[in-house]
Amino acid sequence: MAQSVYIHIPFCHEICHYCDFAKMYYNRELADAYLDHLHTEMSLYLGSKKLKARTVYIGGGTPTSLNEKQLEKLLKTINEFIDIKEVNEFTIEANPGEFLEEHVNVMTNYGINRVSLGVQVLDNDFLNMLNRNHAVEDVNQTVNLLQRYDLTNISMDFIYALPDQSIEHFKKTLKLALDYNLPHYSAYALQIEPRTVFHLRHQQGKLNKPPEEDEAEMLEMLMDMMEQAGKRHYEISNYADKGFESQHNLAYWNNEEYYAFGAGAHGYLNEERYINLRPVNHYNQSLEKGEKPVLHREPITLKENIEEEMFLGLRKAEGVSDLNFQRKFGVSFYELYKSEITRLKQKGWIKDEHSRISLTRDGLMFGNEVFASFLLDEPSYKRAFRN
Repeated sequence: MAQSVYIHIPFCHEICHYCDFAKMYYNRELADAYLDHLHTEMSLYLGSKKLKARTVYIGGGTPTSLNEKQLEKLLKTINEFIDIKEVNEFTIEANPGEFLEEHVNVMTNYGINRVSLGVQVLDNDFLNMLNRNHAVEDVNQTVNLLQRYDLTNISMDFIYALPDQSIEHFKKTLKLALDYNLPHYSAYALQIEPRTVFHLRHQQGKLNKPPEEDEAEMLEMLMDMMEQAGKRHYEISNYADKGFESQHNLAYWNNEEYYAFGAGAHGYLNEERYINLRPVNHYNQSLEKGEKPVLHREPITLKENIEEEMFLGLRKAEGVSDLNFQRKFGVSFYELYKSEITRLKQKGWIKDEHSRISLTRDGLMFGNEVFASFLLDEPSYKRAFRN
């Protein structure tokens, strides 16, 4: 049974110019109704017996866009269906400066023990360009507030290769970020996604990302500075002190199944990936009929499961263990991918040590090409599973 749970809160007070997640402007009445329907969805999946989960992650959107009474209503629902005492890591995403001491009090009362702060960049002009509704000073105040309540397991998210961002500018943000000495940091290169303000501006020629060589240099600098600060690069985009790796996200990268609740949420149960209806009104209407609000289901074949095991596992610094692979699939990945592993080792893109393969630093720069190498061709797949 899945032991991780993702819960999506689609509301935001502002819509960021780069974001293509399922989200909408916060409305108090709509948020109240949404929380009622979220309760219904969880009951359809979990029934009356409390789930014993290792990790719970409340994401968005912006969960802290809810007022403190709504946040408490959400956490009561979670507590009704999940045995909170058994949860090892209980994360909520939050925007700096967007929540009050009352919010933090509710969080700690209901067992939240990790906060992921969407900081993105530590420069007010750039924050305005992204249409973020916080300032650098809000980050300071929010970190201090959380730490006063002993919520010290804090992660900061950053985006780099922003429009008109120089290498020196990103270095300044990293220095400021590391001055907080938090146990976890995430950093992602900007992707210009369809249906976003940035996409429209990019099409109009009004927005330009830094050149690819600058983006690559930013990544090199990021890895170096995190390493110098004692943060272990445990996954392509994530850095942590030992013991503070995101247990919930590791469930994804370990190719484990998980529940997902809420509008637009993606889940993985019973060898099937599913996507919920994205518009909140469609999500609500489905639940009002007593139906699970699923837009699309996709059964995962053995072949696809093997490929995902490799793609996801290679995102981690520890890579993929052949012993674990054999336990899961009854065959060695050396049998399935002998020529691919040899070729990638010769290119210097993967390491092969102690029956475990992982990306090298050069391999990180060509991650998509490496992952594509582990798409199985039918003859190899059939040979391995002919019996």
